[in-house]
Order: sequence, then C-alpha cells, then structure tokens
Amino acid sequence: MAASDTMLGAGAKKSPALFVVDVMGTVIGWTAPAEELTGYRSEEIVGRSGRLLLMPGRTNLWSGRLHDQERWHGLAELRHRDGDRLLVRVEGARLATRLAGQAWLLSAVPADEDLSGKTGSLLESLINSFPVAMAIWDRDLRCVWRNAEAERLTEGFPYYRIGQSMADQIPGTDSSNLLEVMRRVLKDGVPIIDRESRWTSADQNEERMLSSSISRLDGVDGRPLGVCTLVLDITDSRARDRLHLLREASIRVGTTLDVRRTAQELAELAVPALADFVCVDLGESVLPDTTPLQRLATEPEPVRIPAFRRAGLASVHEGVPEARWHLNDAVFIRQASPFSHVVATGRTHYEPVIDFSPGSWLDHDPERAGLMRATGMHTLLIMPLKARGDVLGVTVFARTDNKEPFTRDDLMLAEELAARAALSLDNARRYTRERNTALALQRDLLPRVLSGGDALEVASRYLPSDVHEGVGGDWFDVIRLPDGGVALVVGDVTGHGINAAATMGRMRTAVRTLAYMGLRPHEVLTHLDQLIVRLAEEDDSPTDPTVATCLYALYDPATRRCLISRAGHPPPALLLPSGEVTFPDIPGGTPIGVGLGSFESLELALEPGTVLALYTDGLIETREDDLEAGMHRLGVALAAAPPPLERLCASVISSMLGGTPAEDDIALLVARTR
Repeated sequence: MAASDTMLGAGAKKSPALFVVDVMGTVIGWTAPAEELTGYRSEEIVGRSGRLLLMPGRTNLWSGRLHDQERWHGLAELRHRDGDRLLVRVEGARLATRLAGQAWLLSAVPADEDLSGKTGSLLESLINSFPVAMAIWDRDLRCVWRNAEAERLTEGFPYYRIGQSMADQIPGTDSSNLLEVMRRVLKDGVPIIDRESRWTSADQNEERMLSSSISRLDGVDGRPLGVCTLVLDITDSRARDRLHLLREASIRVGTTLDVRRTAQELAELAVPALADFVCVDLGESVLPDTTPLQRLATEPEPVRIPAFRRAGLASVHEGVPEARWHLNDAVFIRQASPFSHVVATGRTHYEPVIDFSPGSWLDHDPERAGLMRATGMHTLLIMPLKARGDVLGVTVFARTDNKEPFTRDDLMLAEELAARAALSLDNARRYTRERNTALALQRDLLPRVLSGGDALEVASRYLPSDVHEGVGGDWFDVIRLPDGGVALVVGDVTGHGINAAATMGRMRTAVRTLAYMGLRPHEVLTHLDQLIVRLAEEDDSPTDPTVATCLYALYDPATRRCLISRAGHPPPALLLPSGEVTFPDIPGGTPIGVGLGSFESLELALEPGTVLALYTDGLIETREDDLEAGMHRLGVALAAAPPPLERLCASVISSMLGGTPAEDDIALLVARTR
C-alpha cells in the first residue's frame, strides 16, 4: 500500500484498485478494491490473462509501446464483470517480484472520482475555482467527470449530471447540435476551439452566450476514449466584446502583404472598440520604400533622432486633433521618454492615469503635454510592435471621450492586438524586402536591349505578378549568332522569389553559351537539361529541385526557315501576313531539370511579315481558363492587334488581362520576319 500512496497520493478518499500482471499479461496479484471496481473475485481472475479486464479490441496496457517505460499514467477503458465499460485513470509502475520476475503494478480509479488528494493543490485550485465548466465524456458521450463550475450549472444544463448521456432526450432542452459536434470530434480528433453558441433555459426566461471548446481524449494505448469540454459563459457584454475584437483582428488585420495597410488596419480596428485615439509608428527598416529619416532642424539636441515614420492613425474625432504627426510624417522622440524606454526594453508603458505633475516625463515635453491636455487625453498605453525578437515600431492607445482609465484587462487585450499586428507587419516586411530584391535581380538579369538585326524586328513585355509570394522566374532573350541566325528563347522557372530569379539568370547564361556553339534547338535543350540536373546534384541546399519550361527557336534569314523545340512549354503562336493565327504542333518534351532529355525540333517556313509570338503560361492560364482556352483568347488578341510590334505587345497584354491584375508573371516576346 505504500507504493500506492506514492503513486496516487496519500490523501485519497478511496483506496485505488491495485493489481499485478506479469510480462506475459497474466494477473498474479489482486486486491479487494480491484474486486470492488471490476466485479471479479480473486479466484476468478488470478492466473488468467489480463485481457479479461479490457474491452474487446483494446490494446494491452502493460505491453506494446508502454512495455519499455518504467512508469506511465493516463486514461484507459476497463471492462466490468457484467460487461459494462469503465473509464478509469490508470497508472503503471515496473515491479520486480521474487517468483515471477519482472511485472507491472497497476493502479486504477474511476474517472468520475473526486480529484481531491490526487492532484497538486495548485491544479486542484485551478480546476475547481477557474470560471470554466470542464467535463469529461466517455465514448458513449456520458458525463463521467465534471469540475465545480460544471456542477453549479447542472440545473440549467442537466447533461452535466454524472452518468447522463448527451444522446438522452431531456424535456425542455435541445442538445442535437452539440451532440453532432461532439461525435465528430470523437471520430476525427479535430478539436473545436472557441465555438460560440446560445443556450436558452427551459422556461425561456434566460439566454446565455457560451464559448465552447471540445477536444478528444486518447487513452494510454493511443485510442480515443471520449471528449473533454470546456465552456465559458461570455454573456457579459465586456467579455463578449473582447472576444469579438480578437476575432475581428484575425480577419481585418494583415489582409494584405502591405506594411502601411496593416498598420492602418490595426489603428482602425482599435478605435473606438478599445481606445479613442491610436497611432502606429514604424521603423525605417519596416518601410523600405521611404526616404531616410532626416533630423528635424527646429528640434533641440535631445530629440535629434527621428525614430519612426507614422504608418497608422485613427481617432473618434474628425481630423485627428490628438496627433502631433500625421501619416507618413517622421516621428521624433526624446531620449528620456516612455517611447525610447519601450523601444529599448521591448516592454509596454502602462499609465492608467496620465501624470502631468512637475517632474514627470511630460514636464520635459511641454508641446506633447499641451496637446494631450487640450484634447482631454487622460489614460495611455505605449507598447512595442515586436515580432521574432525585433521591435518594428510602437503603437499608442489613448482615451479622451471615454472617461474610464485603461485596466489591466485592457492592457492584455491591447498587447494581444499589437502582437498579432506585429506578426503581420513582419510578414509584410519580409515579403516586401524579398520581392524588391528579386525584382531588382531579375531586372538586372533580363536583357535591356533586344535586337534581331537585319533578320527580325523584335519587341517584348515583362509583367511581374502582384498575387504570388514573390517575383517568379520568367525570362526571355534574343541572341544574334555569328552565322547571321537569330535565337529566340522564352523560359519559366518554377517557384518564386530570389532563388527563382537567380536560377533564371543561370539558365539564360547557359542558353547563350550553348547557342554560340551552333547547336540545333533540341540539342540546346538536351544540354541545358543535363546541366541543370548536374547543378542540382552538386547543390547541398535542401530546397526542391529546379524545374523549368523552355522554348527555343532558331531562325535562319537566308532560308527563312525556323527550327523550334520546346521543353514542357506552351507552343508559340504564328500571326501570318493574312491575319490568320496558328499554333504549330511542336512535340512538347519534358521540363528542364527532369533529366530525360526527350526533345525534338520542328522546322517551319516563315514568309516575310510573319509574327512569331513566344510567351509564358501566365499570359494564357487563369483560375477560370485552362491552357487551351487561353490559347484561343491569345489567337483572337493577336489577330486584332495593331501592326507595330510595341503596340501589338501592349494590345495583347491588355486584351488578355482584361483590366485585372496578373495572376502569374508574364513574359511576351514577339518577332516579325523582315
């Protein structure tokens, strides 16, 4: 019994059921509490397999994945002698016996037994005093345990009675929706978090607003045993409003990857729900597109550092009279002020009643103090916008018309809003920085001047997308060869961002080198495929392998013959002098980087004045149209485009996009035979 006191706590009101099984699962020890719990007498169970104690299909608790452990605990299902299911809290400890060798000492108590004495005083206090109704339901969704708060709610919600099943119909109540949700959680294991619902009393005289969370409980054998419910009464309007504000933050803040938009969304969300005035000031590194902050010449030396630029601003008053600086203004702070302290420490400045007395921080900032007095500002929060260890800026919450000072609950709510906004701001900052870098890299790698010499008249358009997470790897080139021929190339590297842009540059360089070797189009693509595969094998980076599509056309002005080969790329379009548009049936080939090198060349005769259009799939593919439908629209756009190539490119892009933003990067290269 000393061992059981160690395992379950000496203060238990009832002795736990103790029994011993050997390593083969045979019961070799039995106690009176075990008989009382399961209904099996000693002579009926000792010497027999412990599987008699388990529900059919359940895993042996003292073998399998628990076999190597010295001690374990959790929920489990036992079978009573009469066949009923018992949900118990079970603990196991390895035991060395003189006759049977290694064995397990097992201790079980019903799950609905009072926790007193079996949990630490702190946990017991939390469970029984926290204003959340907690309950445990078995696989039949019968209530097998509840805390004190749930017990107090039994009169209004009779399903909290021990042994009561959610499937039972009780006059005056309707639990069908909750029953369906609990069954779904029990089946798939996906928890329900913060599900808001209304509960009306049987006499229809009282309506409560509840926030419920439901999660599945798995036993020590890993199989589901039931569910746990946590219900918080949020009928109080303040609690409901706070919950609503946090939900709104998840919907309304960070809707785009635009830093300024996110800052303004935070300010507008908090006014007037939390504050009468909110401003969001961000550091220069978060706003990479702004000019460097300059020292304000009229300010005295202690404020020589322009710390931020204002990115968000909102007020209950028209014209925002509380603001010393407005949107896009440089914001200056004194070194000995709460603002600089918040930036330096990353901790919030909480001033429930603003101190205007002599010697306070405002005494050294008379202009700010005068503005605050004039607008009736009386309570203040200054908190850092911090994400991933970096302070991105500060946000200020203040009240003027609302005469209630900020409480500790207000502080916690504001910090939660600021934390969510800071994460969105950091994501936007990282996206903007990488996108700008990738765009700059791609601009440097794409050809700035295209010339087809005496053989071809050429023009091009490149349009980066604003939808994807970064600029893509679309590229094109026109290569004049020593023998008078001209090579036209269009390609598309999978992925987006800096890596895609850098890979595009490597492929463009490789294609130029291969073109100068006098290879035919399918040979160029074969060598390019082998090169990319070899580079991928030599690269230790864990990123996905490089895959790209490419179309290579080689035009000989002497014969007006054009050899074309493609590697998984859309076919070119031919606009004939007659106005007819065709798409030559060129063998598709495999994408570059696959390593199969399966490419063929098709020879076309181009009469003078023929326009050859090469493009990437972003021009023809949308969420609504597949490639075939997109190619048809491209044919219509080419046939209707004006003859000058520059105008032709602009017309085709405009027709294909129809005034909507590009969903993917677009590259278009057109060439007309002279």
